[in-house]
Amino acid sequence: MDIRLVNLTKIFADKNSEVRAVDNLDITIPSGKLIGLLGPSGCGKSTTLYMIAGLLEPSSGQIFFGEDDVTALSAEKRGIGLVFQNYALYPHMTVRQNIMFPLQNMKLPKAEILARTVKYSRLVGIEELLDRKPKQLSGGQQQRVAIARALVKEPKVLLLDEPLGALDLKLRQEMQIELKRMQQKLGITFIFVTHDQEEALSMSDTIVVMNKGKIQQMGTPEDIYNEPKNSFVARFIGESNIFDGIMLDDFKVEFCGKLFDCVDKGFEKNENIEVVIRPEDIKMVEPNEGMLKGIVTSTVFKGVHYEILVKENDRVWMLHNTKSAEVGSELGMDIYPEDIHIMRKEEN
Repeated sequence: MDIRLVNLTKIFADKNSEVRAVDNLDITIPSGKLIGLLGPSGCGKSTTLYMIAGLLEPSSGQIFFGEDDVTALSAEKRGIGLVFQNYALYPHMTVRQNIMFPLQNMKLPKAEILARTVKYSRLVGIEELLDRKPKQLSGGQQQRVAIARALVKEPKVLLLDEPLGALDLKLRQEMQIELKRMQQKLGITFIFVTHDQEEALSMSDTIVVMNKGKIQQMGTPEDIYNEPKNSFVARFIGESNIFDGIMLDDFKVEFCGKLFDCVDKGFEKNENIEVVIRPEDIKMVEPNEGMLKGIVTSTVFKGVHYEILVKENDRVWMLHNTKSAEVGSELGMDIYPEDIHIMRKEEN
């Protein structure tokens, strides 16, 4: 079941101000995929999620589940599951009772309630915790309970608002793998909100990058990282070197005072553009061998690589390399055509 957002807008207003939190979204979210809504705080991603859930009413636009317009439907009638960032478990209930609670509200037969409770507690790996109270659980265990409680209703779509934000790094990485495994096993659509780029890249089938209520780019993690549509996406997803340039002709670009071959085409002759080069794509060479050269101003060990800053004329370049470079030394930089990405200049 695809989810379509048609000209979806949400405006928060009072007597003195108006904030357009979500601005005319028009996208289709494919069925049976793991979708990451990614962006900085205040970009509209959680507001979008809550409108899909039926917890916020759009100011305008429509929401379709398949061919059904659900814009006016209550949350209970949309067939969705929702996991909040704080998990929202009932502290006076056991894990078993927390998971069973939504099914009891649905007035399902007792045998089916028990069977689903066992099935989904097993799926998320908490069978041995069913008789504990939430305060007796770790953060990761509480999260698994919240997911089981959402899945036990067997929703068509599972929505997750910053589901891993409260976990430490190691547990967060483990749960990224677990959530992807669950989604693939169940085959239903998962939509999760995050501001963590690494989390979105590692988990998502499709990423929707948002800023100021608008979609900046939607695509696979590989497309988002390797082919950013604009400077916001290039800067927000990973590290980038971004410089102004001129597209002289197909496959020919000028920037930093040099002419480079590239793999891009379809621009106007002499069109003003922006050039993006990822730090890991810059080759460190001897000063007299590089197309560009500069002075190393900083070298920081990051665990799997060194982050090296090089001042070239009045520009500062960031390089990632497994080899270090001495501060104050002169360094050459080579860039291959396939590592130069051209973006159209953004209008102010």
